[in-house]
Amino acid sequence: MTDDVRSEVLAVYAAADAAVSAAAPRCDASGRCCRFTEYGHTLFISAFEAEILLERAPRYEQPVSRDGCPFQIDGLCSARENRPLGCRIYFCDPTYEPRMSEITEESLAALKRIADAHGTGWNYAPLHHFLNARPRPDGADTMTPPVTRVPLSVVTPSGG
Repeated sequence: MTDDVRSEVLAVYAAADAAVSAAAPRCDASGRCCRFTEYGHTLFISAFEAEILLERAPRYEQPVSRDGCPFQIDGLCSARENRPLGCRIYFCDPTYEPRMSEITEESLAALKRIADAHGTGWNYAPLHHFLNARPRPDGADTMTPPVTRVPLSVVTPSGG
């Protein structure tokens, strides 16, 4: 990631943090936000966010499942400073849900604009995908989600 991209991503984080602060959602400090499967959600992040997170994240055991975040220790986030947008924006306060959706959409659109402006491509996948990506000796990209879809042929109706 170039310094310009990093600065732009960090600016998106700052804007999201300010919007969340202005909305003042209630936090019950329950840790539900980090126990994904238990509470029926999945944390998706971009490759930008994964790179920033993993630069300073505490060590964790691999492989990581989709069930929860390995950085939640004793109910607290041990990677708080570099946490991705979903962690910055998500609160289980039901009165905040409409604003949370707006902040999320605004923030993701800003990250996509960065990807477009810098020609990096848009890579977005569940957290555990990026945490389980291991550096390859050949230097190949391990942050891009594998293609798992098979393209289907287009069927056109016959006749008129």
